[in-house]
Amino acid sequence: MAAADLCNGERFVVLMFLSRVLFSVPMSLSYEAIGLGVLAVAGLIVEISVERSGDAARRFRTRRGASSGILLGAITLPAVMLSRLIQLSRSLGIHNARVDEIECMLLQYWAASVSCFGVLIFFFLFLRHSSSSPKLGIWFVVAYVITCCLSLGVKSNDGLLVAVKMLWLLCHGLACSTLVQHILHAFPSCASIGEALLVSSGLVIYFGDMLAYTLSKIFSQFFNFIHGKQTRISTFIQGILLGLLLLPLLYKCLLHICDQLSALSEPKPPVGGGSPCRGVGRSILFYASSAVLLAVVAPLWMEYVHDFPLHPVLWIFDFVIAEPLERLLLCSYWIAIICASVVRFYNISKHSKIERILLRKYYHLVAVLMFLPALLFQPKFLDLAFGAALAVFLTLEIIRVWGIWPLGQFVHEFMNAFTDHRDSDLLVVSHFSLLLGCALPKWLSLEVNDRPLAPFAGILSLGIGDTMASVVGHKYGVLRWSKTGKKTVEGTAAGITSVLLTSSALLPLLASTGYMLSQHWWSLLSAVTVSGLLEAYTTQLDNAFIPLIFYSLLCL
Repeated sequence: MAAADLCNGERFVVLMFLSRVLFSVPMSLSYEAIGLGVLAVAGLIVEISVERSGDAARRFRTRRGASSGILLGAITLPAVMLSRLIQLSRSLGIHNARVDEIECMLLQYWAASVSCFGVLIFFFLFLRHSSSSPKLGIWFVVAYVITCCLSLGVKSNDGLLVAVKMLWLLCHGLACSTLVQHILHAFPSCASIGEALLVSSGLVIYFGDMLAYTLSKIFSQFFNFIHGKQTRISTFIQGILLGLLLLPLLYKCLLHICDQLSALSEPKPPVGGGSPCRGVGRSILFYASSAVLLAVVAPLWMEYVHDFPLHPVLWIFDFVIAEPLERLLLCSYWIAIICASVVRFYNISKHSKIERILLRKYYHLVAVLMFLPALLFQPKFLDLAFGAALAVFLTLEIIRVWGIWPLGQFVHEFMNAFTDHRDSDLLVVSHFSLLLGCALPKWLSLEVNDRPLAPFAGILSLGIGDTMASVVGHKYGVLRWSKTGKKTVEGTAAGITSVLLTSSALLPLLASTGYMLSQHWWSLLSAVTVSGLLEAYTTQLDNAFIPLIFYSLLCL
């Protein structure tokens, strides 16, 4: 492999990002910085080895046209958690942040880091007999484990507690390495290794927190320290999302049982003589199982782990009408925008010659119109709205994949009108990544936030920067960043400039709503530049990575 291939643009931008994060780490988080450095070096070595080897390409059918993305996928979530730790430690002396909050976030950082390191160890073991086997060696693992133990041990005087935490982290690593294999095998050609790593580590951390939340109610002595402070809204979102992710498993089991029973009780139909009611019956089974999971099972868990004064569904309605004028008016505004945009853009996609890449960017602008006012004036309500929208998207995707009557075919045709090379017939990910790209910076933001632009990271980077970069680059771009890529210097410059201008207009609005203004312009410029360059160079799903990178840099 040539030196030019080893030092490509994506890796150079990732190095810039890591340097910026590590440069901002205080001495109190030195062990965590060392752990991130070891993880980054290991990720780079494994990425180079995987791209050199043909074994990984033969076993894992990754998305075409994308690099492995292992380095970017391995460091993104740990860097985000470390940036949140830096922000929280900075506010410890200013806003009296509780020490137990830092300890909990410290464990979340190591959970993200160990999850990613576990996947790197899996690929090291997978390639150990290959000619391009990574020179990771036992010393990398030893150095990483020692750093983790020192980090947890220095901040705790209880040896048993440290042992429980290490066991908890080990479970994260095993779960993530198993889940990333399942994602790559179950959804071939849908994701690169780095994208699968980001998704699997995120799911393991999110639902690991949910499991810890449950265990803390049973064994409070051992698991109280693992999960963070939960609100009723976050608990409600967790329960609904878990129910939707379990829905395909339940539905598949019920279909298998019904097929077995019908095979025993009915004679075999003639060829081509299947019952016309079969599809309708399966759809009724799907809707019934959905109702049981979402209206019974999920609320039971919510009431067990959190003190809801009412049934969780009724509490949500009570929360919405607590401020009826603002929230109901906002809901009406959202519905009007959604109906107008869906009808308009779908008709354009059918009858117009506008290229699909530009048509898709219109939805990025719709996200700005929808989320920006809510984030300014109703941030708590927006948390719930993001969760509800994600639940709707998950439900529609399940209906599309399973072909559930009567919406399955219509949803499939509608989604196909806006897909691109990163989507497949098996799984459409673009709308998920756009929604999560806007939602995650808001969900991750601390209650005490001294960086007011951080919750806006997704809206600014995707709704403004990515849209302007694509439109300007597509229409006026001449100078390309690379011979094989389509991204242009003009587009990147337009994206960076648009985000800076929008930020300068947004800061006075934030001041009027009560935010503390402490965002330094040099820090903002570096954050916008690094995320803009990453958008220009990466072949990964930019809607997933860029908001997290931008959010992490804004926290610094």
